[in-house]
Amino acid sequence: MSALDRLVRLHDLDLLRQQVMDGAAASRLAALGFGTADPAPLARARQRLAGHVDARWLGIYERAHGRYGRGLAAVRGRVCQGCHITLPTAALPAPDSPKMCESCGRILCWR
Repeated sequence: MSALDRLVRLHDLDLLRQQVMDGAAASRLAALGFGTADPAPLARARQRLAGHVDARWLGIYERAHGRYGRGLAAVRGRVCQGCHITLPTAALPAPDSPKMCESCGRILCWR
């Protein structure tokens, strides 16, 4: 699994944990027929996954996640969907290698 794949999975776990911890979101899920999940297994899975992410990228992700609520941003047509800035050509991704938006600091997801 590549570093970017690990970061995407970490981001997905963080979003799921946010929904489980949010009372309003949990009640909406319960109204739709989904039971509320216990956040403890999610926290353990997050801790295991974070242990396999490079410390540099984990720090960048954590900082962006704390600041914006999301540590990753999709890229569409060379535009960061987090801050809506057009990325320079030099920011084009290497295969499965994380890149950071120079404007907002989020990790870019080109997929």
